[in-house]
Formats: sequence, C-alpha cells, structure tokens
Amino acid sequence: MVRLRLDLAYDGTDFSGWARQPGRRTVQGEIEQALGRILRLGEPAMLTVAGRTDAGVHARGQVAHVDVPDGSLAELDGNRGPLDVHERLAALVRRLGGVLAPDVRVHRVSVAPEGFDARFSAMFRRYAYRVSDAVGGVDPLRRREVVWHNRSLDAGALNVAAARLLGEHDFAAFCKRREGATTIRELQRLDWAREPDGVLVATVVADAFCHSMVRALVGSLLAAGDGSRPVEWPGQVLARAVRDSGVHVAPAHGLCLEEVGYPAEPELAARARATRRVRTTALQRTPSALGDAALEDE
Repeated sequence: MVRLRLDLAYDGTDFSGWARQPGRRTVQGEIEQALGRILRLGEPAMLTVAGRTDAGVHARGQVAHVDVPDGSLAELDGNRGPLDVHERLAALVRRLGGVLAPDVRVHRVSVAPEGFDARFSAMFRRYAYRVSDAVGGVDPLRRREVVWHNRSLDAGALNVAAARLLGEHDFAAFCKRREGATTIRELQRLDWAREPDGVLVATVVADAFCHSMVRALVGSLLAAGDGSRPVEWPGQVLARAVRDSGVHVAPAHGLCLEEVGYPAEPELAARARATRRVRTTALQRTPSALGDAALEDE
C-alpha cells in the first residue's frame, strides 16, 4: 500500500458537506468515486480529511490522504510505456480534473511522508469568514462566499471582543456536544480586517475545531460588532461553558477552510500520536487511549 496526500479545494454550495452520506452529494463521496474509477480499485477508496466541513462550507486549502495498492498507480501508465511515480501522480491529477465536477478540484497528489495523517498530524487549521455590511447588500458575484449582515459593523469592537476568546479554553458554549468528544481547544488567532472592497474578513486559527465552533464564535462577535451586545459578552458566554440561546450560528456559506499546517516530516508521527489523546484542561491533562471523536468538524 502507498499513502497519497491530496491537496484540494471546493465550492461547498451544492454539497451536503464533506462526509460521505448515502443518497447525498458530498465532497468525500465524489472524490472516492473518482479515485476508484481511475485507479480501478477493487475496494472503495477511503479518504481521511484534515477538516470535515459542514454543508455549504467552502475549502481552498483542504488536505486528505488515501491508502491505495501500490500497483494501482500503474493504471495511469500511458501509451509511451511505464511512467515514474511523479509522472503517474501528475497523470492522476489530470484524470481527476476530467472526471470531477467543476466545483471540486484536486490541485496536487503526492506520496505522503512516513507518519503522515491528514487529520491527526495537523498542527493548525486556518479558516476565513467573510461578511459584508454594505447598505445595498453583497456583491452578487460573491454571494456564495460572503454573508450579508444588515447592520453596520465596527471592526474595532469586533477585535476587542475577539481578543477575549483567545487561548486554551473549554469552548462548550460554542460547540455542539458529541458523545466521547472534548470541547477543549486552543484558539491561536481570531481577528478581523476590512478589505479594500469593504468586506470584513475574520481569520480564525486553532489546533482543531469542534462542530459549529467557528460559526458560533462569529455569530457572537457579530452581535458585539453591531452594538446588539457589549464587547464583553462573547467572553462572558465562553466563561459560562454552556450553550447560550443568544448565540446565533452564522450562515455556512461565509466560511472557508484556507489552510492546514503540518510539522516537519520527522515530527509527523509524534504529532499524530499526541493529537489522538483526549484533550483535557491543563490541570487534568493525562494520556488517554481514546481518540477525540469530533476533533475537527466545521
């Protein structure tokens, strides 16, 4: 078997999220089907992804891996005779481009280094959330990636409120709980900037995210940014560590996974082992054999 790394992007508008679901069009399902067809796999391809995005969420820098029989790459040899591994992988990218629909693209396929796991080896995920508070609404050419907020937003207030959320915390107030999964995360970056066209972009970086976390954080910050809530409110919600009915989860289409970061190759396996341990508070941190059932799910 050989492990392949896939770097890919997709417009999430017409997908029912990343994860394979019977009877629904999903990113995972489309790519696995295409790989099975091109490589003539006897068993279905099984992709492991860095971040399982929800329905409507986009990705520009998604990463996945798949294990395939080494011999299956020979299916990519052309009429000129056997190709080397680099030529075969380039041919696979071309073939995927011809088979997949235009709203999902695999930009690069490479042989993964030893110890690489697309999900558990990741050091961070970087998301962007895009919002327009223009009086007349969103540019129609960007309506699939920018959310319209029908109240003026103060970038300064957004950043003051966001700063209170940084660090390692229990983000239970902003996550959908799942059995066997922790809600403790390290939020490494959360800030807002207004682009020249007036669109506000939140950059959100963490070691991992639990389900609905980014959109719930954004929803709370928008309330502080438009004056509906004081700038202290998102931090107060975080401290209570319980879901607050006042936090509205922001729409999915404003969210995009921009980048997944990994350590140097010699550290990949160790990072994967460490990430599989259940996260606990700093005072309670102990090794565990249990994996985090919802390490990353936006």
